[in-house]
Amino acid sequence: MAKVLGGSAIEAFWSGTSFLLTSTVFQPVIGSFSHIFGRKPLIYVSLALFLAGAVVSALANNFTVILIGRSIQGVGGGGIIALTEIVITDMVPLRERGVWFSLISAMWSIGTVAGPLLGGGFAQSVSWRWIFWINLPFIGIGGVMITLFLQLNYKASSFMAKLRRVDWIGMVLFLGSTTGFLIPLTWGGVQYDWDSWRTLVPLLVSAAGLVAFILHQEFVAPEPLIRTSVFKNTTAAVTYVETVIHGILLWSILYYLPLYYEAVKGFGPILAGVALFPQTFTVAPAAGITGALIAKSGKYREALWIGWFLTTFGTGLLIYLKTDTSTPAWIFLNLVGGVGTGMLFPAMAIATQASATSKDQAYATNIFSFLRAFGQTIGVAIGGVIFQNQMKRKMLTYPLLAPMAGEYSKDAAGLVQIIKSMPNGEMKDQLRASYTDALRYIWIVMTVFAAVALFASIFTKAYPLDRALETEQGFKEKRRSKDVEQELSS
Repeated sequence: MAKVLGGSAIEAFWSGTSFLLTSTVFQPVIGSFSHIFGRKPLIYVSLALFLAGAVVSALANNFTVILIGRSIQGVGGGGIIALTEIVITDMVPLRERGVWFSLISAMWSIGTVAGPLLGGGFAQSVSWRWIFWINLPFIGIGGVMITLFLQLNYKASSFMAKLRRVDWIGMVLFLGSTTGFLIPLTWGGVQYDWDSWRTLVPLLVSAAGLVAFILHQEFVAPEPLIRTSVFKNTTAAVTYVETVIHGILLWSILYYLPLYYEAVKGFGPILAGVALFPQTFTVAPAAGITGALIAKSGKYREALWIGWFLTTFGTGLLIYLKTDTSTPAWIFLNLVGGVGTGMLFPAMAIATQASATSKDQAYATNIFSFLRAFGQTIGVAIGGVIFQNQMKRKMLTYPLLAPMAGEYSKDAAGLVQIIKSMPNGEMKDQLRASYTDALRYIWIVMTVFAAVALFASIFTKAYPLDRALETEQGFKEKRRSKDVEQELSS
């Protein structure tokens, strides 16, 4: 795509990052709007934005239009993610939700696998524009199914009354501060140095803005964008921390592991996607089994503990990936981590909701999906910092590579093509060894993160899951007129 449109590596980087950023920051806003305007209207709005963004991107002839389209599509995508989980909270009793959240995890797993394969296939064999056109039939089917089958209750009131309920000040503070915080985290070390004022000033100003947002939500807002009450017990607090770490781990693995297969093993983009199967295809069955067991037993703490143990152990196994690791070896090294991260999807979702009051269920779900996306957004940035520092340090130990250490260590993805284009020889072998070593330090740090989450999960308390479903926007049951007449006469 970058080659066809004549774009730079930085522009290509932002075409992917813009979607992730807007998808993350708009999730709490769209979730809050759905409490006021209703779930179904906001689902339609999210689908429309996703459709518009896909069409704009597909028709783009330069990267400026691509960035606009991807940003719009990200807003819609974030809304779809958030509202899907909120609707499940509205419709399904707490004890049964693990099964449904497992289905979402399964869809995520399939999408994670199919997306890169379809995208790589379209880009190589048809046109990169089909990466966006392929979304249209799914949006159309989704829109029809929602219209026909998703019938939800909601409180009717005037449009002006609904507008007055919106926390406009909180929304501006939140969007401005989170966007201003995530953008420099994303471009730090890639577009600007970490010690540049362009990175540090937005980070500091946005951090102050987030503090102001929290104070506004706690003490000023009559109907806050985010209810701070969802954080005010030990189980919720530690599980939300674990959720951020889960997002960091997932995205670091899904971003940097394919780069290992391409740069070190010499795989193409499609084969690198296939090589992720041991990680991604174990997520769905692990999540499904875990969700079913939680629904049957009413217990979720054990799933959290086992999930974090396997995630920590599995991430630690990645440290043993070398330049000459055999195919059977790297397949088995990846299996454990996939099972662990899969178990955590339903277990953490249930833990956050079990610890929340009935009136806060939808808010707790919205925060859960936001923090997971937040972790995914900063995961690549954390991995990038580790990669840059260790890659440069390792390259400086090789006289052949030392002159290029500063330039080559800046971009892990860009370095892949440089390695592939090199003729076989000592320099290429040293570069592959340096690349593997830099990734090894990412896996070490991610293992430490997982261990912190494992320790935090010890403080999770057991709450009963047999709770009556209390919601104002649950499924609207159609009742026969005869039943209504009998009820009225009695």
